[in-house]
Amino acid sequence: MTLRAERTRNEMTEPRVLPELRLSAETGTIFVHELERELFLEAFEEEDDDAPVTFRAHLWDHPDLPRWLRFIQRGPTQPGFLYGCPLDSELGTHNLQVLGYNRRTFGTVSQRLVISVTPAPGGDAPFQAEFVVGDRNVEELLPEGSREMFLRGSAGVWDRGDLHVINVTSALDRGGRVPLPIEGRKEGVYVLVGSHSPFSPCLLSAVSPQSRSRCQRGQRPLASCYDTFAPHFSIRWCALSLRQVQPIPTTPGPVRGSGVLEEGADFEPPSPAEPQGMVPDFLVTLLVPLAVAALLLLLLGHLMCCRREGLEKRDLQTSDLQLFHHSSIAGDTRELRAMAGSRDVPRPLSTLPMFNVRTGQRHDPMGSARAPLLPP
Repeated sequence: MTLRAERTRNEMTEPRVLPELRLSAETGTIFVHELERELFLEAFEEEDDDAPVTFRAHLWDHPDLPRWLRFIQRGPTQPGFLYGCPLDSELGTHNLQVLGYNRRTFGTVSQRLVISVTPAPGGDAPFQAEFVVGDRNVEELLPEGSREMFLRGSAGVWDRGDLHVINVTSALDRGGRVPLPIEGRKEGVYVLVGSHSPFSPCLLSAVSPQSRSRCQRGQRPLASCYDTFAPHFSIRWCALSLRQVQPIPTTPGPVRGSGVLEEGADFEPPSPAEPQGMVPDFLVTLLVPLAVAALLLLLLGHLMCCRREGLEKRDLQTSDLQLFHHSSIAGDTRELRAMAGSRDVPRPLSTLPMFNVRTGQRHDPMGSARAPLLPP
């Protein structure tokens, strides 16, 4: 057995585990974690930097990711990204497992990610603008350098410096279509930017009714900041949307912990619930169906027994001529049946058997007949 085959067999039977990684995320702000291929290639002891590596991510002991988190990897030679924007309901700790597969040696490397979601110090941004970038894919805007470049362009449009990216979403997740296989065609990205400062006059003019009317006619909206993002990003100004979020006061809820009791702490079980009487529920469950069944039974009995016409009512509603005609037909039918039952004539020769299928005997059809069909 060669050394390469022996190493492949060992990697398949003994998956390696990377050290645990702890990350932090804030509500109302984009969270991005890049799965570096180099780190996993070192664990694989792979000398080739172009070795194909695919990643899979899910909750620890669960098959899916949290609902606020997404994962994307464009190809086995490119890094993977975990990204998303946690909400207030996602406060706490999320344990994830990342699996890296070496498609060349079939090795597996596992890593545990612990993401702690904390509330944003300044709260959610009340002024939010969503831009549509038409010449980018979602993984191209996830690196920190690309996001910083986009924020510099947004600062020129907004005339403010306290901007941050809230979320990045692929146009395919918004119902967009896969672009044609033409060079330079991208799927498009929705970038949500927030600030505590009001919108600039340029943004307000871009979403005005006059601008929407010009967009419907295929013209540019009334905005003077077209070239702010150029030449790095191509913004679809007709798809720009502005929203103003009002802060909602909420009471702080329980924070998810690790589930392990701290050393020296006492366990306080919840107080037992008070016993509740089940007699009213039992009576409602039993008496309501019985009452409905009794009503249906009474209705059915009324329809079957009290709504019948009867022979007397039917005869009174029928004319005497029609009754006489019906009775005469019935009497003639009975008389014909009585005459047919009392006659004694031989059976027609066409009904007599000539060959018995079971015994194979042949019978003379003329033997049992009293008279021939035709005279001699």
